[in-house]
Amino acid sequence: MGKTETIGIIIITLVLFAWMYLNTPKQPVHPPSQQSNSEQAVGSGNTTPPNGQAPQMPGKLAARERGLKNSLVAGKDTSGIGIYGQTFAPYSRGKSKTITIETGLYTATLTTQGGMIKDWTLTKYKTWNGYPVELVSYKHSGDFNVLFQSADGRLINTQGLYFHAPFKNNTVVKLAKHQTYKLSFALTLGDSSEIVRDYTFTGGDYNFISQVEFMNMEQYIANYQYQLVWQHGLNYTEENSVDESSFSTAYADNGGDIVTLEASKVDHPVSQTLSGTTSWVAQTTKYFVSAIVAKGRNADGAYLEGNEAPLPNGGLVRSYNTALQMRYEGQPIQADSFMVYIGPLDYNLLKSYHVGLEETVGMGWKWVIRPIAEYVMLPAFEFLHSFIPNYGLVIILFSIILKILLNPLTLSSMKSMRKMQALQPMMEDIKEKYKEDPQKMNQAVMNLYKEYKINPLGGCLPMVLQLPILYALWAIFRSNIVLRQSNFFWWIKDLSIPDTILRLPFTIPVVGMNQVSGLALLMAITMFIQQKMTIKDPRQQFMVWFMPVMFWVLFNNFPAGLNLYYFVFNLLSIGQQYMMNKKPSEELLVKPTQQKKKATRPSRPIMGNRSMRRM
Repeated sequence: MGKTETIGIIIITLVLFAWMYLNTPKQPVHPPSQQSNSEQAVGSGNTTPPNGQAPQMPGKLAARERGLKNSLVAGKDTSGIGIYGQTFAPYSRGKSKTITIETGLYTATLTTQGGMIKDWTLTKYKTWNGYPVELVSYKHSGDFNVLFQSADGRLINTQGLYFHAPFKNNTVVKLAKHQTYKLSFALTLGDSSEIVRDYTFTGGDYNFISQVEFMNMEQYIANYQYQLVWQHGLNYTEENSVDESSFSTAYADNGGDIVTLEASKVDHPVSQTLSGTTSWVAQTTKYFVSAIVAKGRNADGAYLEGNEAPLPNGGLVRSYNTALQMRYEGQPIQADSFMVYIGPLDYNLLKSYHVGLEETVGMGWKWVIRPIAEYVMLPAFEFLHSFIPNYGLVIILFSIILKILLNPLTLSSMKSMRKMQALQPMMEDIKEKYKEDPQKMNQAVMNLYKEYKINPLGGCLPMVLQLPILYALWAIFRSNIVLRQSNFFWWIKDLSIPDTILRLPFTIPVVGMNQVSGLALLMAITMFIQQKMTIKDPRQQFMVWFMPVMFWVLFNNFPAGLNLYYFVFNLLSIGQQYMMNKKPSEELLVKPTQQKKKATRPSRPIMGNRSMRRM
């Protein structure tokens, strides 16, 4: 391995190290005590943003009207003039009833208070510590409400108003697959004015259809607009709240462009108001998503708001408010329909809705990494899993297949390194001969490369070409819900998180290590063996241990699935390197002219020809 090649590999490694380190979460934060069902993850459970505000309502609102939002959400009259005003105040008092919808995929509880969703628990998923995944909980009284400005200057959020519904309290409805059930909540003002919220649920689907209907409400709604809002985000479900927060994001499809909002600084709320055609808004955690999709007609805009808050023991939580802004036309009857999805962040499932919701699945850089992950890696995994049930075995087979496909690149890299090693004595002679003239030295070295047709970057160039593949795999292993809680064998219980074999009683500064990953350690050992087989120059022996140690520190916090892939890939590379090393390096250093002479050397005449010449 020459100096130029070594520098190239170090640069590539540092780029890989920096990119992955910046995107790697800190270690899991363990709960101080057992938490309730609605707060299953470490500091998980959802938290209301510290300012306690509901989404800002875009449009021409006076400062006084915007200031009512805190009192609206808190349920306290801090303005001195009433929260709901004379029109809506009578409907802010009442007794709530609940109805529960049970399907094979989720259990949803709705309440007449606000006509909203009070609980949404997934049936087929568990939190990291074994509780049901409760994405919407009773903790915040529910979510999914209508927000508008009243004619007398109040900002009305329907979450505090009591609707009527034709069912008995604690009713339970069980739906078989494809079976539907329609539910209506009505808020009647006087004799003919009414706000109706309809829900249609279908067994076997994570989505439902929601309709908001205004009947003769033109005298009560100002500004000719309203919002359909999701205020309290989704509950966290994973052990590492810091890691989960790194995936927690708000999205909107605004005119075909996917707009994202990330609250990435503690106690620094961020917000974004969008205008123009908007198809949907959504917010995600690491593995789950809620989305509101406009049907029939698009929204006129959207509002996204988020904040990051600290949790005990170094945890973090991000909470988002998302809203679709709809135009109110002041007609006697106006009905708008929406599709609402609350479920897993499953790429294929989201793509089946054909509205672009699959864009909320994190797969790396849009123009470089995502296409590889989306159109190559993910389909390959799904194909292999169609006949191999264990994802650990899928990863092993995938590593073998990828090794075969990348063999030309790997072989080229190994040959280039061997040639560079064979050239070292000649290069040392040149350096000694021209040590007083660097210019001639460089020219002589370049002539030597040219003479033997060697590219000094040939050893690291294949590594560069493999980096996008590694990045794509890293993105898939980190965020693909199919790998979530996927057991392999022995100590590897979850391929989506580090496979911890030892927890340290302290945290190593700078790198933040407080545990040891078994597969990361095995990967580093195989890398050490490979480096030992490759690097022969005594002056470069530091590379033998430097790269394995650096990669071990970096990969120690990575998903077990990625480390399993890399470990198997390294094992195969060791076998390939062993076969390569059996071939004497002198055979690789054949000048092109020598190869040509060897190829054109005349064959030995046969006896019959000699006889003919004698005659």
